[in-house]
Amino acid sequence: MKKHLASAIFLIFLVQNICFFVEVEAGDGFIRTRGIHFMLNGDPFYANGFNAYWLMYVASDPSQRSKVSAAFKEASSHGLTVARTWAFSDGGYKPLQYAPGSYNADMFKGLDFVISEARRYGMKVVLSLANNYESFGGKKQYVKWARSHGQYLNSDDDFFRNPVVKGYYKNHIRTVLNRYNTFTGVVYKNDPTIMAWELMNEPRCTSDSSGRTIQAWATEMASYVKSIDRNHLLEVGLEGFYGQSTPQRRTLNPNFDIGTDFIANNRIPGIDFATAHAYPDQWITNSNDQAQLSFLNNWLNSHIQDAQYILRKPLLITEFGKSWKDSGFSSYQRDLLYNTVYYKIYSSAKRGGAAAGGLFWQLLSEGMDSFRDGYEIVLSQSPSTANLIAQQSHKLYQIRKIFSRMRNIQRWKRAKAARRGDWTDRNRGRRIGN
Repeated sequence: MKKHLASAIFLIFLVQNICFFVEVEAGDGFIRTRGIHFMLNGDPFYANGFNAYWLMYVASDPSQRSKVSAAFKEASSHGLTVARTWAFSDGGYKPLQYAPGSYNADMFKGLDFVISEARRYGMKVVLSLANNYESFGGKKQYVKWARSHGQYLNSDDDFFRNPVVKGYYKNHIRTVLNRYNTFTGVVYKNDPTIMAWELMNEPRCTSDSSGRTIQAWATEMASYVKSIDRNHLLEVGLEGFYGQSTPQRRTLNPNFDIGTDFIANNRIPGIDFATAHAYPDQWITNSNDQAQLSFLNNWLNSHIQDAQYILRKPLLITEFGKSWKDSGFSSYQRDLLYNTVYYKIYSSAKRGGAAAGGLFWQLLSEGMDSFRDGYEIVLSQSPSTANLIAQQSHKLYQIRKIFSRMRNIQRWKRAKAARRGDWTDRNRGRRIGN
């Protein structure tokens, strides 16, 4: 009885939301947003996916590309639909951009291959355009380049303020968006394999905790991206920390003050959806697993609610995980964290809510021990976690399938009503029968 009641309630939620979905008919393969939902070819889209920052780096060596193919193949077999990865590597070892505006052809071909493999396995990619941190260059490298060209800069945060540095970054945006893929023959800005651009991985500006600096920078850069590419979605890259626009929400933050504002930054014109990360083991250190799960529940609840009722945009949890390097780690505790994230997403999605998916950090193929960071998942080596991932993929697929079926029913009813109307018009005033 309880099962039938739950099914009835679920269908009521779907019926309440079906009127929203029937109007969307675009069939060009690009993911778009409509209100608090992602849409793909007229149906709602849910992103169960993964992070793999290393894809371009590894694919730049043709002899190593089998690892990229294996990752996509394994991910696809577990129903994963989205990969998030870096479209940057600035200065240093094996750079994509070895000087402002100067690019390494082999690295770009590596990124071409990544996108072509995603396409081959029916997946979408989120491409991040810069890094807040020093790894792969980041904002520090951009500031270093500007200093070498005579700019007097006080800190790495001048990445967000200095016109010369911003010019370098805009040039990178323009170069990536206009890149011709040597494998597919499609320019990136015209390729539906790409789900979205990300302005920066975890932007932080600790020198301006008011949030004004990042707000101005993200506003300027969002406008610039959209001036080149109207096909793709855009997000900031936020971890989800609340700022001065919502002081009552700041109590939910871990003890960080980094100059971002989840509400204000995501309200910027051109920002299509909200993102949040979730690392309780990093953010509230010296706490037990129970405290971390309690934090995670509150963190997810607040962001899902705010995306739905304040921002009115979809929410993607673009990073989450638990490290085996933590003392007392067990795969059971990691699975509890995954299950918590997945349950919150599914509970929102099945009611037509704003939570649109989650991307765990991070997926590795076998034989990539040098890339292990504590958070990695090798699906063949983590059966319990891999099973949770596959189950979530199936649940989200079922929601999409039900919405699609109901949309088709609505279309059939509209067509039937139209035919009846045509028949009535043709026979109005005509005597029927004897």
